[in-house]
Amino acid sequence: MVITTPVTPTLPLAQRINHRLRDDIIDGKLPPGTQLVEVELAATYGASRNTIREVLHQLGHEGLATFVRHKGVIVRRMERKDLRAIYAARRALELQAVSGERALKPALLDKMLAANQAAERALARQDWRRVGTLSLQVHQHLVAQLGSRLLDEFFRTLCAQLRLVFASEVDESRIQTSDWIARERLIHGLLVQGQRNAAALALARYLDDSERILTGVLARLKNRQGP
Repeated sequence: MVITTPVTPTLPLAQRINHRLRDDIIDGKLPPGTQLVEVELAATYGASRNTIREVLHQLGHEGLATFVRHKGVIVRRMERKDLRAIYAARRALELQAVSGERALKPALLDKMLAANQAAERALARQDWRRVGTLSLQVHQHLVAQLGSRLLDEFFRTLCAQLRLVFASEVDESRIQTSDWIARERLIHGLLVQGQRNAAALALARYLDDSERILTGVLARLKNRQGP
């Protein structure tokens, strides 16, 4: 699973439910357009409807849910402008993690490699959703090099929003290919070797290409939906 915020009984119930729903969005279990029904969620989590409303409000604040007239609250469908904003933030965080002066933590580099290897195994099983989830995990471990829980939390939200873009592709195998896994392995290898400038260049190209591919995903979605 993608890095998640530890859910403990000491957290307020609304926060625990928020983390569960966000993780389900990241994992693709709640695709774009899924209705988030207060009554059903209250029964599932043993919470009051007021608590669920608080959770849905927070998901809306995080850009993961939106209110649609006659439908209520649904998992958000992403648009081109949303994707541009996500990638602007990704470049700021990921490139800083790679090119900054802070020494890289070997344990996080090991976790990057483990996630990358798990993505290879998922690809062999043709588990496309899992490939996408593990790819995001590689990048979460990279951002964790910045050593900020606040930035980790923010990046988790970005990953959940990206998961919504992945889910907009009818055939996710079109975007979850071995090329991305190989490029992530290359970036990891350069970091291990201390070649941070080269890693930054490889990562910048990776992010440019990734944004271009996902822009195509949203364009195809718009064509399917019509004017």
